[in-house]
Amino acid sequence: MSDVSNVTKVTDTSAMAEATSNTEATIGANSALIFHFDIKLADGSAADSTRVHNKPAKLQMGDASISAAFEAELTGLKAGDKKTFTLAPEDAYGMPNPDNIYFVDRSRFSADTEAKVGAIIGFSMPDGSELPGLIREVAGESVTVDFNHPLAGQTLTFSVEIMQVL
Repeated sequence: MSDVSNVTKVTDTSAMAEATSNTEATIGANSALIFHFDIKLADGSAADSTRVHNKPAKLQMGDASISAAFEAELTGLKAGDKKTFTLAPEDAYGMPNPDNIYFVDRSRFSADTEAKVGAIIGFSMPDGSELPGLIREVAGESVTVDFNHPLAGQTLTFSVEIMQVL
């Protein structure tokens, strides 16, 4: 499943200034680019934005970190271009997978990590990484945890501004 959130957010904007960019270069199949994005839900509410902390994203086209449909929307753009487009769930964060919903015994939660509907809790994985899960329901001793991306199943509108094509 492709996931738009896999783009890397640039944390050092001075590195962006040092990068060489051809203002005439257009985004192609193997381009690297730095860009800002805003994501809105179907009701117009904001879901995510790189502008909040002024940390643009960096993306390598063709590395399968985003969907082909998202890449197609970026192809042909150049530094300074802005574009707004809407993607179906399958082309953004995918559809929710029922296999990513787990029922966990309430006793596995501590007083510090209360099982409360709406809470996002980090769960330790066997490899040492942490996976966020959304508490969907608490019924008796059973806690329903959803590990799908929160934007899965959503039709989303993206506004992008290309800062650099590298």
